[in-house]
Amino acid sequence: MQPLRVSLVQGSTRWHDPDGNRDYYGGLIAPLAGQTDLVVLPETFSSGFSNDAVHGAEDMCGATVAWMAKMAHALGAVVTGSIVVREGDRVVNRLVWMRPDGSHDHYDKRHLFRMAREHERYAGGSRRLLVELKGWRILPQVCYDLRFPVWLRNRYDREAQRFEYDLCLFVANWPAPRREPWRTLLRARAIENLSYCIGVNRVGTDGNGLEYAGDSAAIDPVGTVLTELAWSEQVHTLALDPQRLLDHRERFPAWRDADDFELL
Repeated sequence: MQPLRVSLVQGSTRWHDPDGNRDYYGGLIAPLAGQTDLVVLPETFSSGFSNDAVHGAEDMCGATVAWMAKMAHALGAVVTGSIVVREGDRVVNRLVWMRPDGSHDHYDKRHLFRMAREHERYAGGSRRLLVELKGWRILPQVCYDLRFPVWLRNRYDREAQRFEYDLCLFVANWPAPRREPWRTLLRARAIENLSYCIGVNRVGTDGNGLEYAGDSAAIDPVGTVLTELAWSEQVHTLALDPQRLLDHRERFPAWRDADDFELL
């Protein structure tokens, strides 16, 4: 594991405006070329979090995935965030993990936010995604997934002698009225899983009148806040120290007392 430079991109997503959002976020991240390893955009960064976005859903050959490939190549870094994707008769809230060479993986949001009736328009995913970058194992997730600790549990593989992941990562559209659960759960997920935790949220007001406070943050395995962004548009890059993680896991091996379970 090498130090990992992560850029938190906290922007004010335009409502139902994919072209405008690609231009907007492209302008925010262009200065990061050669300065970062991982660029993290918010949930549904090309449209905003909207049930009506299903009507403009793209496929994996669409303009936004192509834009992500172009930006990853130009920056020399992984670019990730979620977009609305159509696959046949299914529409999913899909996190795309785009590498500089154009190869990519994806994760479909498993837990759909029923309070906004997301589950009535979108299909949920069924598998976790684990990706590697600079020796780090990373678990990328989407917004409401943050509330479900069983799904996120970081198990120790005794045969491989390693944890499933070293960093859990959340992209979100998490409204300001629920900002305290967001801030609290990011810390809880880091502490209980002996991992770094990063959450990237949006700011501004969406087409439904919901206000977003941002509060994008990076948390270390002890629960210490390494950075937390305020209510405004911001792009912040920090380096995650692998030794800080390894030392804590050695000093505090709580995983040895964890309960075994099977996720159905």
